Amino acid sequence: MTLEEEIGNRRTFAIISHPDAGKTTLTEKLLLFGGAIQLAGEVKARGERRRARSDWMKVEQERGISVASSVMTYDWQGSTFNLLDTPGHEDFSEDTYRVLTAVDSAVMVLDAAKGIEAQTYKLFEVCRLRDMPVVTFINKMDREALDAFDLLDEIEQKLALDVTPATWPIGMGRDFKGCYDLINDRLILMQAADKNIRSEGIALKGLDDPRLNEYLPQDRVDSLREQVEMVRGLCKPFDRQAYLEGHLTPVFFGSASTASGCVICCRACGILHRHRERRRLWSARSIQKSRSYRGLCLKFRRIWTLSTATAWPLCGLFPGGSNAV
Repeated sequence: MTLEEEIGNRRTFAIISHPDAGKTTLTEKLLLFGGAIQLAGEVKARGERRRARSDWMKVEQERGISVASSVMTYDWQGSTFNLLDTPGHEDFSEDTYRVLTAVDSAVMVLDAAKGIEAQTYKLFEVCRLRDMPVVTFINKMDREALDAFDLLDEIEQKLALDVTPATWPIGMGRDFKGCYDLINDRLILMQAADKNIRSEGIALKGLDDPRLNEYLPQDRVDSLREQVEMVRGLCKPFDRQAYLEGHLTPVFFGSASTASGCVICCRACGILHRHRERRRLWSARSIQKSRSYRGLCLKFRRIWTLSTATAWPLCGLFPGGSNAV
């Protein structure tokens, strides 16, 4: 494989959200499905399950928050994914802002009960300034949540962004059963067994599958059929160019804690990636020749997006003599 082919085979994306929306739990599930780990950690679990791979610092494990960005790489379905789990808290947002200069796209995670929160809005504006494609994952559908149509309206109104649902929730809270894949006309139902099995769930072929009534009562099937028809009639069809230009976001519903909807979202990140144009590399020598400014020394770390033949530097200002980046 040539260097160009190797670079084109990589997908680099960041996961952004307001604190406690579930982005670290989603990260763990993506690593599990990618085969990078054998046991998915959860931020609010106990024992070994509490140890999320992306929250490796002691303070992160003790407080259950992400303090610094973590980069994790795994191979899945013929592509190499570079996944960056970023801090959600505003106190550590500078780290997230720098990371967003080095990725090809972002997954915006929303809490289904709260919608778009303050930090989510700020991080999205950074993505907008960079014309970055954004995939939306509406998390925690297994808890009491806002109406799915209301969530779509909020994204359109607050973010001035067109939406195209890629999946649709089957119920919510205790009645949440899984998701309907609007792209491939499939039902992906949750499995009540071990959350750490590498399966997206029970797959049924559309709303006419003869096995459907084994899993859902007829009234739920009728309600789902009506909702799917409404979604397809009211929402715009997916426009890849509008997505790549940052004007449209595909929306996925699911639950990171139960892994429902995670696989479809990850697959979309692989299919919908963009190739950036070549740009000149910044060398360490040219950076070091830069003048210090008021006692500040410019430090840098070179990060490859690996979806192009370009290295994007991740830059920051730190006190003179500091080795931190």
